[in-house]
Amino acid sequence: MAGVAPAGRATALGRHCRASRSAPRSSLASPRRAERGSRADGAAPDRARIPPHRQSARSTNAAPDGCPTPAGEVDMRLAGPLRIVALVITVGLTWLVASILLGGPGGGFPRIQQLFAGPESSVTAEPRARKYKCGLPQPCPEEHLAFRMVSGAANVIGPKICLEDRMLMSSVKDNVGRGLNIALVNGVSGELIEARAFDMWAGDVNDLLKFIRPLHEGTLVFVASYDDPATKMNEETRKLFSDLGSKNVKDLAFRDSWVFVGAKGVQNKSPFEQHVKNSKHTNKYEGWPEALEMEGCIPRRTTAS
Repeated sequence: MAGVAPAGRATALGRHCRASRSAPRSSLASPRRAERGSRADGAAPDRARIPPHRQSARSTNAAPDGCPTPAGEVDMRLAGPLRIVALVITVGLTWLVASILLGGPGGGFPRIQQLFAGPESSVTAEPRARKYKCGLPQPCPEEHLAFRMVSGAANVIGPKICLEDRMLMSSVKDNVGRGLNIALVNGVSGELIEARAFDMWAGDVNDLLKFIRPLHEGTLVFVASYDDPATKMNEETRKLFSDLGSKNVKDLAFRDSWVFVGAKGVQNKSPFEQHVKNSKHTNKYEGWPEALEMEGCIPRRTTAS
């Protein structure tokens, strides 16, 4: 039957391939036996008389046409294990690279950042010192007010007055100006009473006098200069600040830097005062001395009248 021929041929081919595998050396008969077989079959004797050592690799090792070669079967058997070995090697290399980059357990991403950072940033940074109220390096004792003041820098950067972590005057608050920047504070509660700036170059000194004449006992006075603090000062102004505890106000001159904390009714000169003269030989800025910075702790008043 024509329809059955392919299946029978395939079956015969399979048997032929299995037979050839089960007897690998049977095809290598001796020359005489090969010659007799060829004569009996009517094949050409010249081909049978080829010496065995002249046989090609295909005639000795290869399977008959249409059958899979033994080498192909070996490759098929090795393909699975080779893939597993390649996968293990890939995973191992990945783990090794990750361990180097991450710096081992607990290393984390800082190790990666160090690889891309400059030499100066790889140095271990010292822990920052803790800052207290108004940026002081140490806390103030009980019943004391922490403060920090900075005078103006030339006529560019305005002054700052901080008390108990509250900024009383600054350029950010937009309540500072050229001349004297003064904040009045209740010496008992530490609450701000009033803050104003007085132009001592083109302003009216009487405005300043009206501001500081009626002060009550125990009122704290914070003063920070900016640009020019003294051109419009007169004797009465200097005496009033001297009564508040200033020892440098009598020498205050054009474009000097000055910071001062005084109080109404003090008996001695205030320990909270700094003054730098305007001098072309020592000025930090062209036409102005350096800015001053002062910080400390002021005892609270027990009562105020």
